[in-house]
Amino acid sequence: MSEGHRTDEPAVEVVPAEVAARLDAPTRAVLTDPGWRRLHPVTPVLRAWKAVAAVLAVVVVQNGDDLLRLDLPGWVLTLSILGGLLLLAVVGAVYSALAWRRTRYRIDAEAVHVERGILWRQQRRAQLDRLQAVDVVRPLLGRLFGLAELRLEVAGGSGSKVSLAYLQEEEAQRVRNALLAASAGVVVAEGEDAPEAPQREVVEVPPTRLIVSTLRSGLTIWMVLGLIGIGIGCWFAKSLTPLFGSLAGVLGLVSAVWQRFSTGFNFTVADAPDGLRMSHGLLEQRSQTVPPGRVQALRITQPLLWRSAGWWRVDVNVAGYSGESGKASEQSTTLLPVGTLDELGLVLAIVLPDLGTGTESPLDVVRAGLTGSGTEGGFTPAPRSARWLDPLSWRRRGYRVTEHAFLSRNGRFVRGLDVVPHARTQSLGVSQGPVQRRLGLASVVLHSTPGKVKPRVDHLDPATAARLLAEQTARSRAARAGSGPERWMSR
Repeated sequence: MSEGHRTDEPAVEVVPAEVAARLDAPTRAVLTDPGWRRLHPVTPVLRAWKAVAAVLAVVVVQNGDDLLRLDLPGWVLTLSILGGLLLLAVVGAVYSALAWRRTRYRIDAEAVHVERGILWRQQRRAQLDRLQAVDVVRPLLGRLFGLAELRLEVAGGSGSKVSLAYLQEEEAQRVRNALLAASAGVVVAEGEDAPEAPQREVVEVPPTRLIVSTLRSGLTIWMVLGLIGIGIGCWFAKSLTPLFGSLAGVLGLVSAVWQRFSTGFNFTVADAPDGLRMSHGLLEQRSQTVPPGRVQALRITQPLLWRSAGWWRVDVNVAGYSGESGKASEQSTTLLPVGTLDELGLVLAIVLPDLGTGTESPLDVVRAGLTGSGTEGGFTPAPRSARWLDPLSWRRRGYRVTEHAFLSRNGRFVRGLDVVPHARTQSLGVSQGPVQRRLGLASVVLHSTPGKVKPRVDHLDPATAARLLAEQTARSRAARAGSGPERWMSR
């Protein structure tokens, strides 16, 4: 049983170039130098080394033992490897250069147009009124040349991202400003560049707090326990066999811990007229801009070892980031890697400026959802029969509905609170497993865009669940109808 609304309008269209040429209408240019433009000439060099490294890694992993078994003099083997690497570099550079010559982009008042392809020409058209986020990414090697990648996250699910790599940092910033101004409905005089909106820094995460919070995280604990277990196994086995057998898992945990630290390094959150701005990164620096109203859902969590310090983590769902995974997802969906309750309130004031709590303080409502249980804070709790399915945290389960948002809390050891604006609810559903039917329980699921936040309320009374489904469907429909145009400066 589910009800809701999903848009079928594609955010990114892929059409043949000859068809796109006929469809393109003469519209007002966004940049001062209209027309088709190319990426930076150094782009093939930055792309070629990635291809060479990928091929080299595959060859070494799959044929490393065979290469060592070859009965060849050392100098012959060395020259063969160097020759192979040189050949790969030449082929990669030639292919990248051809791809660069076949890639160009143009921006008008309605969309971003990107043409690319060597054998098959394609044009992608990203609607500016569906723009979800604009990221300026500076990889380590690109920073040496003063280059940056511009990533446009557009609503449309997997494959909706548009990338312009690489541009000079000044040009990337100029294009970013123009895109955000156009997507907001701001009209700039002909021949002038869109100015960069001023920003107000709200939160800055100190490196010491990031290090301590990473050491207190579950990933680090599992890594330490794994190393201790491997050490004990090696001691009993009197060999290093357990170490080699568990090396892949250990490296995975170490990589995850490093990724969390690297992506959260120098993390800042700022408020600006064009949206929420975040900048972070140690090796790869990333500056994100999420326009107003683009956050689809939000989750606040607090691990057990963070309680004494009063730290919280905030993750979000943004439509354009729905197809990302791994490191990209960690970078894109983290709104605050670790922050105090006061900093949490500052961030919430930007993302959800009005929860619709009336005379109550929004931070007090959120605090009740984070630390309370039962009916505290006006929440509707799970019934007592839920203890058979969730004996440890059933008192923490519950929900509250305000004028503008739906809040769901859960978790005993890892406290969690999900917040979903009514206007961003995609659909709703009620589920009931065999054990739940036996106990007279049901769960309500709120479907958001794919991401880390998966809002739901488990183990409710069936009558309560059915009533919540009907009421929340009506609320979300009314909120969407009154949300106004996508270009927020036109509201």
